[in-house]
Amino acid sequence: MTTLYVLDVPENLAVPKVADEDPDVTVRRVGPYFEITSAGPIAVDRRATGCRHAVWYSCVAGLAGARIVQHDKDALRLEPR
Repeated sequence: MTTLYVLDVPENLAVPKVADEDPDVTVRRVGPYFEITSAGPIAVDRRATGCRHAVWYSCVAGLAGARIVQHDKDALRLEPR
């Protein structure tokens, strides 16, 4: 299972919202975090989120069973370990 944690603060709200548009991804709240999970890879397009670069590069709070394969000005992509 690929899992990404994003802190639930107003600046980050677009990240789980865009991730949730993928039918293979599940988003739920766990404490003060959004838990974004998938059986396979997770990909979030930065431009679709509208996040500024500073917010974008600081949105990852944690991972479980995943590794980041891309985190640049275009996208955040995770793959299962």
